[in-house]
Amino acid sequence: MNTEAELWAPQACTLPTEERPLRVAEFDALFGEAVQKVRRVDATSLSLDLQPRSEVAARAADLVVRETACCSFFTFSLVATGGSLQLEVKVPEQHADVLEALATRAEGMSA
Repeated sequence: MNTEAELWAPQACTLPTEERPLRVAEFDALFGEAVQKVRRVDATSLSLDLQPRSEVAARAADLVVRETACCSFFTFSLVATGGSLQLEVKVPEQHADVLEALATRAEGMSA
């Protein structure tokens, strides 16, 4: 049986195994405290509407910079415009299952 961290962390991930549950917890906290809406753009793209606050933007930016250090297949874009804040996530086709797991988690945790 796969743990939640294993669903998110394919073999391409270089984050040490013992640190993966901590990273999942960081994403869970962001999803639960800041995500207002989850939109699945397509199989390889996801958009998360975040609370439009500077501290949320800073927290999200810190987390995704660290995530791309271990899972370089992710492309994250943080977009602030017109009083809104979105975190856009893209992956290559071969990692669509990882994005699906992330989207499902965000939907389950969001406020």
